[in-house]
This record gives sequence, C-alpha cells and structure tokens, in this order.
Amino acid sequence: MESPEQQLALLSRGVVDIIPEADLLSKLRLGRPLRVKFGADPSAPDLHLGHVVVLRKLRQFQDLGHQVIFLIGDFTARIGDPTGRSESRRPLSPAEVAFNAKTYQDQVFKILNPQRTEVRFNSEWMEEMRAAEFVTLCSHYTVARMLERDDFATRYRQRQPIGIHEFLYPLIQAYDSVALRADVEVGGTDQRFNLLVGREIQKAFGQDPQVVLTLPLLEGTDGIQKMSKSLGNAIGVTEPPDQIFGKVMSISDELMLRYYELLTEEDVGAIRARIEAGELHPMEAKKELAARLVGMFWGETASLEAKRRFERQFQLREIPKDIPSFSWPDDRSEQLPVWRVLSLVGLASSNSEARRLVSQGAVKIDGEKLTTSDVLLRRGQGELVIQVGPRRWARLRGAEKVVIVPGRCGGASI
Repeated sequence: MESPEQQLALLSRGVVDIIPEADLLSKLRLGRPLRVKFGADPSAPDLHLGHVVVLRKLRQFQDLGHQVIFLIGDFTARIGDPTGRSESRRPLSPAEVAFNAKTYQDQVFKILNPQRTEVRFNSEWMEEMRAAEFVTLCSHYTVARMLERDDFATRYRQRQPIGIHEFLYPLIQAYDSVALRADVEVGGTDQRFNLLVGREIQKAFGQDPQVVLTLPLLEGTDGIQKMSKSLGNAIGVTEPPDQIFGKVMSISDELMLRYYELLTEEDVGAIRARIEAGELHPMEAKKELAARLVGMFWGETASLEAKRRFERQFQLREIPKDIPSFSWPDDRSEQLPVWRVLSLVGLASSNSEARRLVSQGAVKIDGEKLTTSDVLLRRGQGELVIQVGPRRWARLRGAEKVVIVPGRCGGASI
C-alpha cells in the first residue's frame, strides 16, 4: 500500500493547485478513506472529455482507497452557475435537470469505480433548509468578498447586472461540502473561487476545511476555448466510437499533445521528442490517442474497429481516381503470398523486389501497412486496394482481406 507521501506524489500529477498541500498530506496520514467531493450541475445531458480530466483524478483517489462523492447539483442547476460568464445563465427547468441528472449517473461509471462512489443530489438538504438557516448561511460571507471573484468584479466595473441569486451559488456549493463533510474538493481552475468559499463555510460550521485541488481546463476541438457542449467544440463520452475517433483526428498536432497530457498516463515529453526526431508521425500518434479514448468508453474491440474504419476511409480519400484494376492473377491458385501478387500485377519487377518492399514497410493493403512477408491473399468476392510507396497503386478484384500466417508463406517458392 502506498505511503501518504507516495499518494501525495501521485495525486499531485497534472494538478494546477493543491490548497494547502500540507493539509492534504496531513489528511492522508489520518489512515482512513478521505471523502473526495466533485460536483457537476446537469446543465447538459452528456459529459465530455473536459469532465474526464477531473474524473480520472477522482479514479486515482479511488484506486488509493478513498471514497468519491459525485454530487449532482440538481438544486444549483436551477440557479445557473455564473462562473466565467459575462451575463446570468438561464436556470434549468426541473424536467431538464431530472433528465440530465439521469444521464450523468449512467456515464460517470465509465471511469469511476461504483463500489467507491457515493452519488448524491444537493436538493437532499437544500430543499429541507428553512429560511432562517439560509439567512445564517449567507451571513458567513460578505458582498465585498464575492466581488473579488474575477467575473463578478468585471461585470460590476462594466455596470452589467448581477442578480442576487448569483451570489447564492458559491454559498450553496460551499454548503454542499458542509453537508457531505468533504475532506477534499476537486474541480477545474475556473472553480477555484467557489472551492475556496467551501473552506470558509466549513470553518464557520465548525468543520475541518476541505483541501482544494484544481485541474487544468481542457480546450475543445477548436483549440481555443474550453471544451463545452454549448460552444460546439466538445467530444462527448457517449458519442459513437467512429465519431469520437474522427473528432480526435481533426484536432491540431499541438492540441493532441495537450490531450495526451490531460487524458492519458503517457510521457508527453517522450512523444514530442519522438515526433521531432522523425521516429513517430503525428498522424500515427493521433490515431493511438483516438484509439485509447474510444477504448476508455467503448472497449478495446470497438476501438480497433473504429481505427480500421477510419484508416480505410482516409485511405479511400487518398486513392487516385484512375488506378489499374486487376482480377485474381492466377487461376490455378486459391491463395498467394502477397509478394507474389505484387510481382504478378506489376507493382514489383520481381519476387525478390516484392519481398524487399514488404520488409521495408513500403506496402499497404487497404491502408494497413504490412510488417511481415508472411501474408497471404485469397481468392474471394471482395476487392483490395494495394499501395506500394507513394505512387504505385492497384485495385485487386476477386480477393479477400489479408490473412496473417506466421512462418508459412514468407519463404514459399511459388
């Protein structure tokens, strides 16, 4: 089992702030599972990769033996979180909140461990709170402190309206930590102010204040603004595998490295070095990232299939319009080594050249690079596109897909 110091080192990876870090180490030394809170307002029916950054950190806590409280802000969603906005956010109707909340519960367990997750709704205590109790809650924070928050301060300076109900949002989020007796609260950097209010309100109610842990905001597919369904730049965790794969492939190379950093355990520095050294093509790195993310939500089989479909579609877009077409080249044989086919259809001048081309990785079948000459093509009802190098192509009719047969046909003398 990891020591408190080892746990702190692991939990610190990829984190922007731990406030205060010494308190987190002290809590880890208590020798009991910590209560780690994460709140999400059901403002849209689907979670996206931006949420996954935080969910992966929560899973780290769980893997270390701690308890996660996934708080669905069904009450605060009726107010509308004003964080980072230049105007009031439209509150959601009870029906919208209920629908979105149900989808959240279905989605978080693609990453979180159900046995170490407590799902709660803040309507449990907020709907029961009496008016006098709510006034007491409000008395523990000042308007001046609220106006220290960047978005409130900006709107105040610009004389834009700020509704009283918007001041209540951070207070209710803070009281959630009191109701749940949170040891740690995790959120994006845009939630830093609200999370720190939670520490103050817990102190006011006689509790040991929570440690605040903030994580970077993930940029959307546009590479500019943070990922958001409303901005149309999000990749949802429930989107079909092909859609997730395609959206990841559409991002810039630099954003790809950012996604590797925040969504995987890979050494981003090593990936960047390999790309710069010419050892790894950015497209191959991006395909690996897309496959990992599809696998995270849909499993390995769906990931492999999405990758194959993308490669085939991409390859088909690259195929020249007028390439030579051939039927199965040998009426006597039901199957042939791929190097023999290359020679028969004129993509190689001889069998020896064909073997060399395959061994050098210069041959692709339907966009898939061959890595061994131990490959057979079979007579069949399908059609294969063969590429040798960047400029030699052939369409082979009446043939089936590649069959890998290790050690059988590489040295055949057909």
